[in-house]
Amino acid sequence: MAGPCSARLQGEAASFTAALRTLVNNPQFSDVTFVVGREQQKVFAHRCVLACRCQAFRGMLGQGPSDSEDSPSSVPPQGPFILGNVQPEVFLAVIEFLYTNSVTLNSHIALEVLTSSVEYGLQDLCKLCIKFIKDTLSVEQVCEALQAAVTYGQADLQQHCLAFIEGCTAAVVRTQGFHELSDVVLAQVLRSDRLAVDELDLVQAVREWAHVSSAVLERPVPEVAALPVQELRLPLLAPNELATLESHNQQDLLIPVENIAAAWRSHALRKGSGVPSRLCRPRRGTRPRDHHRHLDSHAK
Repeated sequence: MAGPCSARLQGEAASFTAALRTLVNNPQFSDVTFVVGREQQKVFAHRCVLACRCQAFRGMLGQGPSDSEDSPSSVPPQGPFILGNVQPEVFLAVIEFLYTNSVTLNSHIALEVLTSSVEYGLQDLCKLCIKFIKDTLSVEQVCEALQAAVTYGQADLQQHCLAFIEGCTAAVVRTQGFHELSDVVLAQVLRSDRLAVDELDLVQAVREWAHVSSAVLERPVPEVAALPVQELRLPLLAPNELATLESHNQQDLLIPVENIAAAWRSHALRKGSGVPSRLCRPRRGTRPRDHHRHLDSHAK
């Protein structure tokens, strides 16, 4: 005689998700409260949902009061938990994901939700944020997205942002986001051969970036720009452009004198000897100059 048959049958996911969505920030039956952002907005949640969906919340909610004699896991605190460094809209997006496995994003909060997803260890939410950011990337936001991608080790987003910058470099270097890049990320951008901008314009963009960074960090221009300026391809500039650059450089010392001297030497010797070969390669947006033909063999 055959044994009993068994099977797990799946009901409609949409109705289940819709039901759980009604619990998001719903004070009814809530057993934990968060006070979020400068606005000190209250957000209501359910410990069992947060704990089963997120290890970070499990640890937070499983800690009993410091003066409790009970075990930490048996006396979870009621809160309120103060989260002053996150926007309510961002935190609510995280809560929405934990309850429904979906998230409502817009361009104003996507990067901050990405940050929260990394902090809370929510890999699936991180993937959703990255997809949204890639699909909605703009000139104004691409540098901020690149900075976040590098900070959180998101290589795929990093490559996507760099390709976007390469396609519209002249517009990107005029944005606030470009001026807010770290020196490490800016240097990474400047290593690209495919930037669609002339080197003279790129030097000016780096100079503007350096003065902004100097003011924000309260450090001298040569110090904040030490890493990025090593990626400027000065041998690509014509002699008259190099002479003008050298004159301007006396005012802020943006570029080390030895870098300018090496560019002059490449002109005098009619080859790129004395400078790394990458600094002699024209970029995609480099305007042709007569002396470039002397650099071709060294740049390859």
